[in-house]
This record gives sequence, structure tokens and C-alpha cells, in this order.
Amino acid sequence: MTFDELLLEWRNKQGANTVPTGWSQGRATFGGLVAAMLYEKMATEVTEVATRESSLRSLTFSFVGPVSAEAVHIDAQVLRAGRSVTQAQGQLLQNDAVMLAALASFGSGRDSSVKVDTPAAPEFLCPEKCVALPYIEGVVPEFTQKYDYRIACGQMPFSGTSERQLGGWVRFKDGSAKTVGISHLLALIDAWPPATLPMLKAPAPASSLTWTLEFMEPLPGCKASDWWQYLAEVEQAEDGYAVIQARLWDRSGRLAALSRQMVTIFA
Repeated sequence: MTFDELLLEWRNKQGANTVPTGWSQGRATFGGLVAAMLYEKMATEVTEVATRESSLRSLTFSFVGPVSAEAVHIDAQVLRAGRSVTQAQGQLLQNDAVMLAALASFGSGRDSSVKVDTPAAPEFLCPEKCVALPYIEGVVPEFTQKYDYRIACGQMPFSGTSERQLGGWVRFKDGSAKTVGISHLLALIDAWPPATLPMLKAPAPASSLTWTLEFMEPLPGCKASDWWQYLAEVEQAEDGYAVIQARLWDRSGRLAALSRQMVTIFA
């Protein structure tokens, strides 16, 4: 199933869901996919109680355990619905154990004298002139077959580079939605390999421990199958953990989201 088909299925079901096959990432399911599943449930709960129309401003995930391709149960609840901000929490459970937990802040806009411009998009070569990230069975995660990648900054995973940055272009190979939503952005941002992988000289496991994102309103009026610009930088790494900050822009250079991850490295 395509990502858009999965979105429709999640939105039409209550309580139990099944994690699909074809989206594996090592021994787990692709983090961007299960994060989107949990977000959709939380957004539904907020829509039912929010006092005003509001948008997702910040979202934090804690990846507690690997999620396999089988049934899961998703719980979400609103912690508080204020006049302008609504806060919610959610959990994705498998075999009665919490595998993923999240906190979300939704807020309506207000007049403010403070305005700071967003970071400019990088000056990448166009996707057609960049190197494609190949799919190598047994080395590259299965879910990456759902995407097109073009590396415009940094090196290939497991090349042993000392460069801190990794980025380029990314898009869904098969996307039917006319406009992008939060779940699409989650899946696009997390599709890229951690920026620490090019620093390794041989394949080794790596996974997200925590992930925090902020979203720029209004969301771009683009499709997930359009090209998106991504740039990540390793801010610090030691003791098998790394802090990676990243940004996602649409093709026109409009910032869509800020991302910050704590990544575990088993090498």
C-alpha cells in the first residue's frame, strides 16, 4: 500500500491498527511511518475538543521499542484544551507494551510584534544533477524503496567521511495526495539516513531514541511526490549517541519543519 492509502485506512479505523509490511527498517518498522500513525490519532482527539481552530506547532516522540509489522493499539488523550493552545499525549502499544510515546502542542495564531525570518534553503544543484541514493538489499532499509533520494551535500552512508552534514532532495515515488500534511512531513524528514551513517566505514545499526519537530504555518501547498530539500548536521556525538538537527524545505525554498533527533549508534 502507498503512504496515502495507509493514511486513509488509519483515519477510518478506531483503536486497533495493523502495521503494514514493506516498511521495515532493520528489525523495526520505519520510524516515520509509526510516528505518523500515532500523530493521526492524536490529531483526531484534538480536533474533537479544541476551542479554536489550531495547527500543530511542536511534536516530540520517544522511541521506546522496535515496532514490528503486526497489530498495534493506539491511545491518545488531550491533556488540556486552552483558549489558544491544546496539549495532547499518545502511546502506540504492541503486545501490551508501549513502543512509542508522544507529546504534541497545537496552537492558534495570534498577533505578535516578534517575527524572525526562517533559515534560507541550501543552494543545492537540481535533483537531476545530484547522485541518487541506491537501494542495496540487506544494506539499505526496505522502506527506502518508497522514496527517491538525491544526495547534494555530504557523502554516501558507510563511506568513513568526517563531514557533519548530509542532505539533498527527497520525494515519495508514489503519492496521490494533492497537498502535503503533517504525516507526510514526518515520513519525508525521517526517510533520510541519520547523518552519522556516512561517518561509519562499514554497515552498523542506528536508530532514533527521541525526536522533536516544529512546523511552520501555513504548510506548503505542495505534494509529497514533489521534490523536497533536506539538510541535517551532526551537532555532537559520543558514547554511542549523537544529536542531529535537520530542516526540510519545499522546492521553492520555503521552510516546512525543524527537526532534532537523539540517535543511538551501535558502532
